[in-house]
Amino acid sequence: MPKAQMAVSTPRRGGLTTAGGVLSDHLGKRVSFSCFILTLVLVLARGVSGGLMQRRNVPLISDDVMALLVFKAEIIDPNSVLHSWNDIDTSPCNWTGITCSPITGRVTDIYLVGLSLSGTIGRALVKLEELQTLSLANNNFTGMLNGELAQIPDLRVLNVSRNALSGSVPAALGSANKLYILDLSENELSGPLPPEVFSFNCQSLHYVSVSGNQLEGSIPASIGSCLEVQSLNFSSNLLSGTIPDGIWALESLQDIDLSFNALTGPIPVGVGFLKNLTSLRLQSNNLSGVVPAELGNCLPLQHLNLNNNSFSGELPIQLGNLKSLITLNLGANFLAGSIPSWVVNMTAIRELNLAGNGFSEQIPNFIGALNQLSLIDLSFNNFSGAIPVEIMSLQSLEYMHLAHNSLTGGIPDFPSSGCGSLRSIDLSGNLFDGPFPVQILSCSSMEYVGLAGNSLSSSIPRELGYLSGLQFLDVSSNQFTGPIPDSLGNATEIRVLRMQRNDLSGPIPAQLGNATLLIELNVADNNFSGPIPKELGQLTNLEVLDLSYNSFSGMIPGELGSLTNLMVINVSHNSLEGPIPTSGIFSQINSSAFEENTGLCGAALNLSCGTFPNPMIIDPNDPNSIPGTLSPFLRSKRSQTILSVSAITAISAAAAIALGVIMVTLLNMYAQTRRRSNIFNIDSDPQSPSAAEMAMGKLVMFTRRSDPKSDDWMASAHAILNKDCEIGRGGFGTVFKAILAHGETVAVKKLMVQSLVKSQDEFEKVVHMLGNVKHPNLVGLQGYYWTDQLQLLVYDYVPNGNLYSQLHERREDEPPLSWRLRFRIALGTALGLAHLHHGCAPSLIHYDVKSSNILLDDEYEARISDYSLAKLLPKLDTYVMSSKMQSALGYMAPEFACQSLKITEKCDVYGYGVLLLELVTGRRPVEYMEDDVVILCDYVRALLDEGRALSCVDSRLVNFPEDEVLPIIKLGLICTSQVPSNRPSMAEVVQILELIRPLVESRG
Repeated sequence: MPKAQMAVSTPRRGGLTTAGGVLSDHLGKRVSFSCFILTLVLVLARGVSGGLMQRRNVPLISDDVMALLVFKAEIIDPNSVLHSWNDIDTSPCNWTGITCSPITGRVTDIYLVGLSLSGTIGRALVKLEELQTLSLANNNFTGMLNGELAQIPDLRVLNVSRNALSGSVPAALGSANKLYILDLSENELSGPLPPEVFSFNCQSLHYVSVSGNQLEGSIPASIGSCLEVQSLNFSSNLLSGTIPDGIWALESLQDIDLSFNALTGPIPVGVGFLKNLTSLRLQSNNLSGVVPAELGNCLPLQHLNLNNNSFSGELPIQLGNLKSLITLNLGANFLAGSIPSWVVNMTAIRELNLAGNGFSEQIPNFIGALNQLSLIDLSFNNFSGAIPVEIMSLQSLEYMHLAHNSLTGGIPDFPSSGCGSLRSIDLSGNLFDGPFPVQILSCSSMEYVGLAGNSLSSSIPRELGYLSGLQFLDVSSNQFTGPIPDSLGNATEIRVLRMQRNDLSGPIPAQLGNATLLIELNVADNNFSGPIPKELGQLTNLEVLDLSYNSFSGMIPGELGSLTNLMVINVSHNSLEGPIPTSGIFSQINSSAFEENTGLCGAALNLSCGTFPNPMIIDPNDPNSIPGTLSPFLRSKRSQTILSVSAITAISAAAAIALGVIMVTLLNMYAQTRRRSNIFNIDSDPQSPSAAEMAMGKLVMFTRRSDPKSDDWMASAHAILNKDCEIGRGGFGTVFKAILAHGETVAVKKLMVQSLVKSQDEFEKVVHMLGNVKHPNLVGLQGYYWTDQLQLLVYDYVPNGNLYSQLHERREDEPPLSWRLRFRIALGTALGLAHLHHGCAPSLIHYDVKSSNILLDDEYEARISDYSLAKLLPKLDTYVMSSKMQSALGYMAPEFACQSLKITEKCDVYGYGVLLLELVTGRRPVEYMEDDVVILCDYVRALLDEGRALSCVDSRLVNFPEDEVLPIIKLGLICTSQVPSNRPSMAEVVQILELIRPLVESRG
């Protein structure tokens, strides 16, 4: 059982530390003395009083009773489950968890599983000479594993899994020559795995598991001596090196799990190559080479998982022999080609995962012949064409993920028999068009619908609200129109509702307040109008609310202030008015969440909500209306205003003056336009600029949404001269916030490296390449401006600042970033870097990964900035060690300082690892004390070695989930390995985080 599943019933490690540490100090002498006294009393009772007992026909107390009572004296039993263990009985055979031999009456089995026992496992059990099974799994035992247990002559099962044992694996375990099962999994064991454990004495060993520890070093080659072993599980450790050849000679081996380590090299193959193998799990390592054709000889193979490695090439045809295969997971590698036709031979297959590779061409229709298929994931490849209709007829299919390809056309219908068991469909990031796929509405089991980033149109059907199990709906970045169906209020299980960047309109239905499990509601960048419903205040689980860039009017409902879980709210760019509520999150939120609402006031905007006098109204029909008095109420539209002759004269004069000013302004604008047209050239075809254009200064805008007019640019470029618009400085330049004339907000980076920037040709080549890089977690480059004296880069504007300021510069009265948000930022950053490394051709290196380059958008999603800007420099190696890069001190990989080592993507991985530790600890990468300098990764690594890794967690995080945080700490330390080859790729990092994400999201 993984730690994530046992965490519910397992106390925090703090409690274990107390039991193992404080009790060890506080009770050590008492326990030892008690054991001594107890043993002495029992010996005296047996020896000195032996004659008396025999004369009275009272049997002597047995050695087994004595040993078990000494064992009990050294442990803590909080629930008194061992109350039956007492010194009155002369035999332990009726005690809880004890089984005896019917022939000899000696103890043969100890089964104390999941009883919350703690303390240490002493040597008293060695006296149980006929003990065969010792199972103490799923407790809280601490201290080192006692190697003397191997002296028990008949010991066949040793299971101490899911405890908190530390220290090294005793080499003495290799002397237990009758051992059949050895399970040390899910502890805190460290150091290398001793080769002696798998010496010539291991002939009886059938099952070995050391998974879920902190073991390091290589897998011992001596494992090849255990000829009868059937199952090997070394997963989730820090093991490195290559897979020893001897494993593949173990003909009895049926199950191999070496996943989640740092193993390298190819899969070694031999002549026999494990013909009895049923499961091979090697995912999340750094294995490379081709997928060996010899795997096709493992005819009983049912589970093959090579996910998240560096395998390349095409798949061998011999894999078509694996007709018993149930799971085929080859995701997150560098495989290429098309889906081979032999896949149709795998008639038993249930899970097919080829995501995150370079597969191309069309998805073959023979996939529809795999009738047992329950999961198909072809996301993040280069597939094109339409979805085969045959796939839609798979009645066992539960998960269909085809996201982020180049699929086109409409989404095909399901057959008349319906959509079977489909629970999750993700078609986001493709080129689909046409209406909303109404066939989804017939899927009564549907939980997850991802359609984001396509060109789908039409309205959103009401019937969506009747999918009772719907939990996730993302239709963002499409062309949907019409209102939000009020029936979505009936979808009471929905957690995430994303509709941003469409053409939706109308009011927000009050019925959404019934969806009380909703965690995220995002309707930004649409055409919604009307008031914000106060019923949204009923969404007590809501964490993210984004209503920005719409036409909402009226006041912000005070009910939203009662949403205690709300972490992000954005109502900017609307027509709201009145005071901003002061309760709840509104007392802590940044003013940018309210900007561009001219009628709002309050402390968040530093704008007083004062009382304004009523206008002067004179009603000719009201004899009591006297000029010069203030009317208490505004009149109807029929009301008229009587103006004096002098007032009319004054207004006429003002109008004449204003008309003159307008005429002069228009003439000036015309003259300036002519002059600017001689300075700026808008390049609609940036591939072939003329020499004259280059000489005069050139503005190029890449994105369709940006209107590249020189007038717009000059209006916004004014901000570059305005220091009040400066929003950041970095090693490459100063960044200003600018608003284009048509209203779009952009960020303009004024490069400060003019003497280092390449020639215009090289500059434009690099910038055009960066302009083609698109990913949701990267800050988009919209365009550039070039002269010999000035270079500007135009980026998307990201409103919530950078991660560094959010972690280290927040006010004391501001709440810290929650663990859920920190994890989301970590995952988003990993996805962005993985795209640079694996999704771009050629791959791109960031060179400067640090928290100040991780920007946060309206939804607190990570957006990476300044990626690959170092490619603009002619002497990259010199520059990265210059003062321009010293702001990255603490993030820089060791190879930056070594001229003989190549700068690779692994440098970014190192910086990302530091960033992970920064997110967990809330500490800066380097901290300067009075007489010391603390390097963050060294500090955390030392705590991990001491078994106190969780003590480094940010003290502002309360009730953090240990089973989520601890793997992140370990991942950060692996990423910051001093040896580049030991660091995972960013694709591997993403896969690890994706395994943790369901746990994070399930806890809300």
